[in-house]
Amino acid sequence: MAGGFYERGGGWVLTQSVLMVLVLVGGPLTPGAAAGLRLALAGVLLLAGAGFGIAGAWVLGRNRTIFPRPNPGSRLVTGGVYRWVRHPLYASLMCLAFAWALYWSSWPTALAAIGLTVFLRAKAAREEVWLREHFPGYADYAGRVRRFFPGVW
Repeated sequence: MAGGFYERGGGWVLTQSVLMVLVLVGGPLTPGAAAGLRLALAGVLLLAGAGFGIAGAWVLGRNRTIFPRPNPGSRLVTGGVYRWVRHPLYASLMCLAFAWALYWSSWPTALAAIGLTVFLRAKAAREEVWLREHFPGYADYAGRVRRFFPGVW
């Protein structure tokens, strides 16, 4: 392993974990009134989040790490869901966080989901600096493929 916990991006991992806990506990602690359309949208986001997460983890295989800095000896993955988005696992977390906020109809949880999304955007930008350093073909790949959602963002 290259470097210690913080050199590999451990601070990013810890901050992300705190934000995820805020999203998870926020819903049940601050529920609002449920509505049919909100619940339907929550279901769509849940399915999208599960799809991005499962597909991303599956394709990454042994390259997967909790750290934003790539493992030594890892390879650049551009197939599967990675042919459409560069960070499907982050897209998964975003979708799931907003699905949870909608399910609970919780404004504090929605704010935590927004905070998590802003954080994941910053984490992805930092991660991509390391990916460009580690993989010579990453810049070309990033020029062709959207960061989080196909054709959108």
